[in-house]
Amino acid sequence: MVDPRIVRTERAVEEAVLALAATRPVSRISVSELAAAAGVSRATFYNRYATVLDALTRALRRDLRVGWEADVRRRAAGACAQDALRLANAAVVDHVERFRAVYAGAPEDDAGDHGVFEALTEHFIEYALDFMRTSGHAPPDGIDRRIVARFLAHGLAGALRAWLRDGGPGRDDLVEALSCVAPPWWTGRPGPR
Repeated sequence: MVDPRIVRTERAVEEAVLALAATRPVSRISVSELAAAAGVSRATFYNRYATVLDALTRALRRDLRVGWEADVRRRAAGACAQDALRLANAAVVDHVERFRAVYAGAPEDDAGDHGVFEALTEHFIEYALDFMRTSGHAPPDGIDRRIVARFLAHGLAGALRAWLRDGGPGRDDLVEALSCVAPPWWTGRPGPR
């Protein structure tokens, strides 16, 4: 059992980093400032996190994990693969909208802030690999699933980055666009002829 004090400390740090990262790029947030905002010491911070970016990406991934777990439950309950995909994409878009200021404030040309989208991409890679392993839907035998997962993850993260930057379509149109580019094997629908 995890000590409730550790859970409270982690939540305080993660809430504080999300609030601070919504006001400016994570690369401009110091550990001292974050620790003070969370009400913890620097030593306590470093006992749990390596960097401010580490704290931020853990908080974002914790939120993304909620959508992943809901997707797993839907599929276990027998949801249609196309509907499950649309709902999973909606959860991701909702996550990005919820933390829009954090993602929009992560400049592409700053290595310290680029990690925000790298964490998003890594989440999608793990999700895609898990989906291929557990859903009964996967590319043909002999295809390297890690390459497929990376391709899909980078495409999804890139589409979300472009959507934030360019102010593209509305939420529902974005969910539909993301859902329609899934490979045919993802939903079991026939591919193009």
